[in-house]
Amino acid sequence: MNRDAAMSTFRLEPGVGVAQAAPWQTHPVTLQSPALSVMTDLTQVKAATTRPDATLREAEQAMIYLGVRMLFVVSGMPAIEGLITTTDLHGDRQMMLVHERGLRYDELTVADVMSGLSSLDAVDFDAMRTADVGNLIATLKRFGRNHLLVVQAATAETPRRVRGVVSRAQIERQLGAPVEVAPIASSFSEIERALA
Repeated sequence: MNRDAAMSTFRLEPGVGVAQAAPWQTHPVTLQSPALSVMTDLTQVKAATTRPDATLREAEQAMIYLGVRMLFVVSGMPAIEGLITTTDLHGDRQMMLVHERGLRYDELTVADVMSGLSSLDAVDFDAMRTADVGNLIATLKRFGRNHLLVVQAATAETPRRVRGVVSRAQIERQLGAPVEVAPIASSFSEIERALA
């Protein structure tokens, strides 16, 4: 076909539908299913991100728009500075900062409430190959987390990187049952915040 030639068209009749994307991983799982079956693989799904200087409202709007409960915090891809979750957006920490700093909620940024790299829990991607969903649930419960990062070791071609995310909400959707995870403080600063 000539590059400048228009394509032929036709009119649609009633009853034509819209193709719908299949959800990426909605097949049911059991506690014995492979752990990788509930991991969001960041080589196949684009990581949801925000900037550290974004307002908390901007981060919340991004989560709503993207249908996620966690965003990676990055100044420049692919370097991760931390992450922010819906729990970070609606916890007591924001009100404490508003009171301490004499700010309005609208003036708080992601950097004010995000979890930095040193406080994030991760599991090894190679360990995920032999683990099952039950192992992941036990790990989430042990650390009192709603998310775990899955880190892949460096190779000759790629540096060490976050390869995936395990989300309690995703496990619940695929398992068809709730997974109760009690928050656990993992540092003195978290204990201090909980007691304040």
